[in-house]
Amino acid sequence: MKILLLGIGNVLYADEGVGVHFVNYISEKFHFTHSEHELDMLDGGTLAQGLTPILARYDYLVVVDTVNANGVEPGEVYFFDFDQAPPEIDWQGSAHEVEMLQTLCMMEMMGDRPKTFVLGVTPTVLEPMHLGLTNRIHAAVPLMEKVLLSHLHQLGFESTQIKEVEINSLIPDAYKRHLEQPLHL
Repeated sequence: MKILLLGIGNVLYADEGVGVHFVNYISEKFHFTHSEHELDMLDGGTLAQGLTPILARYDYLVVVDTVNANGVEPGEVYFFDFDQAPPEIDWQGSAHEVEMLQTLCMMEMMGDRPKTFVLGVTPTVLEPMHLGLTNRIHAAVPLMEKVLLSHLHQLGFESTQIKEVEINSLIPDAYKRHLEQPLHL
């Protein structure tokens, strides 16, 4: 099975970039192995529909992003099957969140959407042109890591920590990292 861990978000808008930052953090910190399955990690930025040809190559997808949820404080972590989203998730967040939802729905209609899970965190007020995570979202990163590792272990992956990494240390160069991962569309 081909699995993709996909970070979505705009790194120029504070917490909006958490998906991208988190996937970069996980890829720097861990090495994953499985006897049968393949795990890839990708900074999807704000590409949404532009990712369709890439997403269609995978059997299984974990999208990491912010999620809007009614009546929930910033920093709450969610992990759910896309087909069984909790009722408080309203999908009315940022433009990239709505576009990603539309992309996944379009892929479903075409029969190309991989089995999809969402690892999300509710953001604080989004500030334009601010690199970095707010304290509440930064504090949610260890729980996000624990949830992801648990899920991957349930799928049979072994993880090895290859180095100690602080997510904030990766953020200043986040906008450059995407250039290091050329998309082959």
